[in-house]
Amino acid sequence: MSFYGAEGSTTIQRPESNTMGDESLVAAAQAGQEWAFVELCSRNSTRLFHMIYRVTRNCEDAEDALQDSILRAFRNLHQFDGRSSFATWLTRIGINSALMILRKKRIRLETSMDATAEGETCEIWQTADHSPNPEQFYVHYERSMHLKQAICSLPNTLRSVIELGQMEGHSMKEIANHMGISIPAAKSRLARARAALRKSMR
Repeated sequence: MSFYGAEGSTTIQRPESNTMGDESLVAAAQAGQEWAFVELCSRNSTRLFHMIYRVTRNCEDAEDALQDSILRAFRNLHQFDGRSSFATWLTRIGINSALMILRKKRIRLETSMDATAEGETCEIWQTADHSPNPEQFYVHYERSMHLKQAICSLPNTLRSVIELGQMEGHSMKEIANHMGISIPAAKSRLARARAALRKSMR
């Protein structure tokens, strides 16, 4: 199946897709306009590949997962309800595709390179991998997305304190000076922002 349409199919007049927002493109794609889905994938494929590669740590597997995720997104586009951005929805599909590929390859024991005499049992060894496994990576990704959404939902006065302090590393004095408030007031806002985030993350 080609997302670009078969040769000889009816030509559909389409607008300048690069000027359209993702929401408009999703609506067009869900209405059967394949060019809109192609544009959505074009916008997100590079970012999606890098995210998948962080899971697979292998270019070939990442490319397979990318193709699989695009196909799955195309088949299930009617299920996208807009509660998250299209990029987030596509990323989740991509990570799931990567995890499925890794699960199939998870148990991979290698034999020792030392030659053994006939009849002897080969030594089985496996290199330890202390990096986060794919499930841990996915949980971390989901938590990061939730935290990002929670920060964005804070009132401006509280969000600014979090962004300046927790994300940009400014001191309380620098935050207070930047916002034109006292240091105790800045500390109070930071405490309120953290409490709101803890409540949201629960």
